[in-house]
Amino acid sequence: MKLFLVIFLLIYAAVHALVFWGFFPLLQNHYALPGLLGIWMAAMIAAPIAVRLCEQQGFEPLARGLAWVGYSWMGGVFIAFSLFAVIAGWDLLIKLASWPIPALARCSIHSATSAGLVLFLVIIGCCYGLYEARNLRTERVTLTSPKLPPGSRPLRIAQISDLHLGLIHRDETLAPIIARLQQLEPDLLVATGDIVDAQINHLEGLAELWQKLTPPLGKFAVTGNHEYYAGLDQALDFLDKSGFRVLHNESIEVGDYLKLVGVDDPARANQPAEEEALGSPSERFTLLLKHRPAVEDNSVNGFDLQLSGHTHRGQIFPFNLLTGLEYPRQNGLYALPGGAHLYTSRGTGTWGPPMRILSPPEITLFEIVAQGEGKW
Repeated sequence: MKLFLVIFLLIYAAVHALVFWGFFPLLQNHYALPGLLGIWMAAMIAAPIAVRLCEQQGFEPLARGLAWVGYSWMGGVFIAFSLFAVIAGWDLLIKLASWPIPALARCSIHSATSAGLVLFLVIIGCCYGLYEARNLRTERVTLTSPKLPPGSRPLRIAQISDLHLGLIHRDETLAPIIARLQQLEPDLLVATGDIVDAQINHLEGLAELWQKLTPPLGKFAVTGNHEYYAGLDQALDFLDKSGFRVLHNESIEVGDYLKLVGVDDPARANQPAEEEALGSPSERFTLLLKHRPAVEDNSVNGFDLQLSGHTHRGQIFPFNLLTGLEYPRQNGLYALPGGAHLYTSRGTGTWGPPMRILSPPEITLFEIVAQGEGKW
């Protein structure tokens, strides 16, 4: 944990260093602004640690306020870093090219004008990102399956993922999600991990909100990596009080036509093989709940639909380009060999910065219909 903290601080400090370099042309003619910005940036680098310390000491209002400021700043810094990285890359190429061709040095774009444009884009981006993070979408997916008998009623499954309930996201975040789910009236509700965040304290009242949802086939969940970061026992206790049954590398039969399989996140030590939980292929429609959108070659024939989350589709553009390197199937429905499908949710909440850009939050409603029946 200490090593992770040191690495995080070093990377976060390097991000701030590039952003400071980018904005310096706007500041260099003022005697105080560079120093003030440096002090502010140092405070913001330390803000995630300060949030945790305040929370541990019981200063919840201070911790929440500092979290909103610190993590919103983080989002703005990430946007600025992305833009200044392009400017720095261009200027580096120009500098290298200007050694044999000195005239190219005049093509540098690092200036007060470009810094001002970046500042404008960051302000616009942050305002939009805060809006988009609350612009909850309902994504509807219809799949046909021969495993449902002709004439049977469609099976309606709602998926939520990556809510990250905790210090920042509380009842004001959860209440609209509960209301939307009540409107959708699913037969089954599944949660594909990271329902709680590492800062899990002070969740009073949220379990009672979850208890308002009573779909006829129940509520089921699997662990994500943040359930382990938060402390597995207290995370599971919260999910249990909220009415979720957490599936730990196990399968159960639900209703007349559904087999439900849930696997723990790899953050759990000594993780058993996924195919053990899936077991032999079933005549029932087999739904695999798995936090990370990775597909195992040995198990792809054991399920009909895998539901995952984890990536947030990068949450803030252009970080989807980075998350896509590890998880190329990070947004929406993907056909897999053998007729199975993977659906990766963009997530229902946010982690870190309370904003999203080009990756709106979602609740996903699946309708599984009998083959040849079409939409009910």
